[in-house]
Amino acid sequence: MSERMHPSDASWLQMEEPTSLMVITAVLWFDEPLDWERLKDVVHERLVERYPRFRQRVVTGGLLGTARWEDDPDFRLETHLRRTRLRPPGDRAELERMVGESMSTPLDFSRPLWELHVIQGYEEGSALLMRVHHCIADGISLARVLLSLTDERADGGGGRAGYFEEAEEAPGTLTRLLRGARTVVGSTRAAWKRGAELLAEPIQLMDLAVEGARGASALSRLLTLMNDPPSPFTGELGRVKQVAWSRPVPVGKVREIGHGTGSTVNDVVMAVVAGMLRRFMEDRGQPPEDVRAVVPVNLRSLREPIPRELGNRFGVVFLPLPLGLEDPVERLWELKRRMDKLKRSPEAAVVFGMLSAAGMAPAPVERMAVDVMRKKASVVLTNVPGPKRPVYLAGARLAGVMFWVPMAARLGVGLSIFSYAGHVTLGVAADEGLVPDPRELIEDFEVELEALAEAVRDSGHSRPLH
Repeated sequence: MSERMHPSDASWLQMEEPTSLMVITAVLWFDEPLDWERLKDVVHERLVERYPRFRQRVVTGGLLGTARWEDDPDFRLETHLRRTRLRPPGDRAELERMVGESMSTPLDFSRPLWELHVIQGYEEGSALLMRVHHCIADGISLARVLLSLTDERADGGGGRAGYFEEAEEAPGTLTRLLRGARTVVGSTRAAWKRGAELLAEPIQLMDLAVEGARGASALSRLLTLMNDPPSPFTGELGRVKQVAWSRPVPVGKVREIGHGTGSTVNDVVMAVVAGMLRRFMEDRGQPPEDVRAVVPVNLRSLREPIPRELGNRFGVVFLPLPLGLEDPVERLWELKRRMDKLKRSPEAAVVFGMLSAAGMAPAPVERMAVDVMRKKASVVLTNVPGPKRPVYLAGARLAGVMFWVPMAARLGVGLSIFSYAGHVTLGVAADEGLVPDPRELIEDFEVELEALAEAVRDSGHSRPLH
């Protein structure tokens, strides 16, 4: 079987560069070794058989060089599901090193663009590294696919959990932003149904995405944003990447900080991230200035079943992080104000239209658009909700998860917030030339969390003062 690739998926092929691979990476760790034979059965049944993209490769050619999906005639599960052993002492630092090395290694374009590595010898249990090219699906969809492999109980009984909550039910201003973006993109969904007509005339998607005064205003804002200032997070990229992640933070601890300021869990975590970046800049003798984060925004309802063809249905917004504010509580209130301002913006839908159009544009045009985005922001920041209760994969209890989307637009630092089983974890992925040791950022995050908690206790205020 062969079918044409949707423009919003094809754009991620054009963004691929040796120093910036468009690969989504996830690492899961377990309290016990994974059962290899049982895992193979789960991956075959729930991943390969259910989603055709995991059996298909990308082919290009023809008059316009259009990318297509084609069944791989030589597909073998063993080519994509492999075993490896972590070198001694088999601790988190070694696992972080292995994940970083994987981010510097491109996938093989002669076969389906994904791989799973079972990592033996990690502490008392094991780990699982998953890498999937962004042209297959966006981050939220792939997180849902990955966690659909898990069960509520070790014996596989009890059904499969409702791993993701719909944005309307989840806490946080950022999730309300997702709800607003999906409202704006309603007319765009109608366009997707036109299939070949839309593919033949991609500008129609742009027209729909920017429809009305609000869409035009959002597009104008995107095009006229001032460039981000130089910082330790920007510069020329190399091929070597490094990663690190924090200790899981109990949601109850974060919620306690939020109660003191009238803020949500997401408000607090995002404010701590801003404080982390500020501390990192100060440690290098650079006066902190506000920088923007590119924040992916899901445009699908999480109540919808995952489509068999997967694909990308997301946009991005540019969130200015208030690094210039010294007081942690003031920084929290200002960040909350900025997120509230963005939550009803059609900006995410506009960028989705731009990505779709870019997928049909010549590569030089697409690279120019990416270069513009690179100058408007300094980091990529994602926030992915996971299961609220512990789950099991092939009988092994999932102890923790970390997840990164590509650092697109030639950005060198990716920050990921993942919530699972009542805890929140921050992950950092960075170009080695910009941030040689991302563990420094993780340490700053943990210090800043305590500093914000103390500042909230000392402030005596329950709500923002304007």
